[in-house]
Amino acid sequence: EVQLVESGGDLVQPGGSLRLSCVAAGFTFSDYAMSWVRQAPGKGLELVSAINSGGDGTLYADSAKGRFTISRDNAKNTLYLQMNRLKPEGPAVYYCAKKSNNDDYDYWGQGTQVTVSS
Repeated sequence: EVQLVESGGDLVQPGGSLRLSCVAAGFTFSDYAMSWVRQAPGKGLELVSAINSGGDGTLYADSAKGRFTISRDNAKNTLYLQMNRLKPEGPAVYYCAKKSNNDDYDYWGQGTQVTVSS
C-alpha cells in the first residue's frame, strides 16, 4: 500500500522558515518523481515544486523561486521542502504527490497546513 505522510506544517511569522517532510512507503521511492502541491481554502491546487527521481532536476513555481528548495533523500524515502522568507498569507495545505509513469499524480499525502501570519 502506497503511503505518503507529510509533516512540518505550522504557524510561522512572515520572514520565517519551515521545512516540510514527506515520508514515503509502499513503492520504490527512488524510481519516481515527486512534487509539492498546495491548496488554499477556496482555491485550486497549485504546483509549488517538483523533483526528478534522482534528485538532480527540480522546478519551482515563480512564487517559490529563490525562497524554497525541494530535495529528497532516497535512502530515507523522504521528500523535503525547505521554505525560507515566508510571505504573509492565509492557511494553505501542502501535499506531497507521487508522479506516475504517465506523468500524472497517482498518490497524494494527507497534507500538512502552513499558515504565515503575525
